[in-house]
Amino acid sequence: MIREWTRSTVSGLVMVAVFLGLYGLCGYGIFRAVQGRDGWGAAVWSLVVVGTVVANCGLFVVNPNEGQVLQLFGAYRGTSRSPGLRWANPFYTKRRISLRVRNFESGRLKVNDTDGNPIEIAAVVVWRVVDTAEACFEVDDYDNYVKVQSEAAVRNLATRYPYDAHEEESVSLRGSTAEVAKDMQHEIQERLAKAGVEVIEARISHLAYAPEIAAAMLRRQQAGAIIAARTKIVEGAVGMVDMALERLSRSQLVTLDEERKAAMVSNLLVVLCADREVQPVVNTGTLYH
Repeated sequence: MIREWTRSTVSGLVMVAVFLGLYGLCGYGIFRAVQGRDGWGAAVWSLVVVGTVVANCGLFVVNPNEGQVLQLFGAYRGTSRSPGLRWANPFYTKRRISLRVRNFESGRLKVNDTDGNPIEIAAVVVWRVVDTAEACFEVDDYDNYVKVQSEAAVRNLATRYPYDAHEEESVSLRGSTAEVAKDMQHEIQERLAKAGVEVIEARISHLAYAPEIAAAMLRRQQAGAIIAARTKIVEGAVGMVDMALERLSRSQLVTLDEERKAAMVSNLLVVLCADREVQPVVNTGTLYH
């Protein structure tokens, strides 16, 4: 495995000043050689001009948060990360690698969760290159490699968790977003480590049941919500009835036998647990007539 190492390069501004001095010196030398009809001198100074022109090809620019991978006849010769105008061996080939933070959103993938339910899932992955040598030489196209491997990791993750939790402590895609995001980031990082890429963040951006079962699952969720709401209502109603009977008994405003208590409990529960407004009924008789 090829690992990145930093190649020290010369300041380009210094080399520009050197080249300008060489051009001036060569011009003066050629002029004197022509005046003195010195053919060999003119040829030598001409070769110096050609060498200076070739040396100019060693100038290159490194932008902030960017690396230039240097190669000599196919061999890796290091990476220059010093921003600004730089100069290196003119025979080096240079490949620009961005070190900036990048992100992409995967397409909506249709997979089955751990319960076998078809779902649609998509994720946003934030990443950057940290090793330019691995990004260049370990994979063919690191940008495409990041996208393909990230989508594969998202597919694999979706099959390990249910869409929704059936128990309070179980992990699910919808209910445990932080834990799922951490697991997703770890799995994507394992896949992209060989490409010299660091995954900064990975989160689910879209999650839904597949259209063919969405209606059925919606009814199931609605039924679960209704049952949960009814449970809370009944718990509250029973507490209120118990409190009412206790306060009546403690204040001794009225003495109720068991049959009257049962009727009162029944009426209070009907009033408190009804899903619509209760119509008041005025009782002009007694419980027994």
